[in-house]
Amino acid sequence: MVDADSAKQVVMLTEQLLPYPHNPASIAQDQVDLIVQIEEVGDANKIGAGATRMTTNPRELLIARSAAEVIAHSGYFNEGFSLQTGTGGASLAVTRFLEDKMRSRNIVANFALGGITATMVDLHEKGLIRKLLDVQSFDRNAAQSLARNPNHIEISANQYANWGSKGASVDRLDVVVLSALEVDTHFNVNVLTGSDGVLRGASGGHCDTAVAAALSIIVAPLVRGRIPTLVDNVTTCVTPGSNVDILVTDHGIAVNPARPELAERLKAAGMKVVSIEWLRERAQLLTGQPCPIEFTDRVIAVVRYRDGSVIDVVHQVKE
Repeated sequence: MVDADSAKQVVMLTEQLLPYPHNPASIAQDQVDLIVQIEEVGDANKIGAGATRMTTNPRELLIARSAAEVIAHSGYFNEGFSLQTGTGGASLAVTRFLEDKMRSRNIVANFALGGITATMVDLHEKGLIRKLLDVQSFDRNAAQSLARNPNHIEISANQYANWGSKGASVDRLDVVVLSALEVDTHFNVNVLTGSDGVLRGASGGHCDTAVAAALSIIVAPLVRGRIPTLVDNVTTCVTPGSNVDILVTDHGIAVNPARPELAERLKAAGMKVVSIEWLRERAQLLTGQPCPIEFTDRVIAVVRYRDGSVIDVVHQVKE
């Protein structure tokens, strides 16, 4: 929607042309230059793949269950709360573990935000989430829900997270659950570059939601294969540690020292809260110290924070 509003040339691909006027229209006629009719736009069944898949991995489900427990005991799990889950198997799976907790406490969420999944649609249709604010449909079920559920509302990326707009939806978030490729002992998060220094992911609304939500939770395995997820310093900083409240791993939960009240609530609930330094030592014990990545001086990407300021740069990996 934002792209169509700003682009010099807008080309629409469609399988079907309908009688005028078509409604509702996500992109209006005065924004479109060309329409191209083709036999098949793509396979909608393959939308929910990769980082937006619904996981069956036991370790990711363990992390998701722990994250749901963290939310339940955080002090923010109240009637009318709002939530978002980011991409990544564990973060997306958190929603399914919240259902029983919402029912047992008779809690209904006011809205869910961001990339909407089939699980969120299911909770909405069961009456556990009142409204869905959808900036991106993560799977076919979510896309189909837009057509049948009047309270499944399509929003632009501008309304979603633009810090300079008159009202960004992220500013109304109570809880956000986000994934990470790397986290360091200062709680800084990398979602862009892999353990080899090569660009792997996309930041999306990671830094926007982390700073705006009342409670920001990062979920990640302590190690992936023989590579530690928790490191001394992230390769690329996308979300500063000052915006992160809790890290949930399969080996324990670390709370940012800036949020001591959260640590006390979780400990009182009997949850395993440890220091991030302890988790780092455990990761190193499991994997050893990886060889540092060698980079050239050539900058191949600039990482900007939500206000447009440069927060980091990505260098080319040495051959």
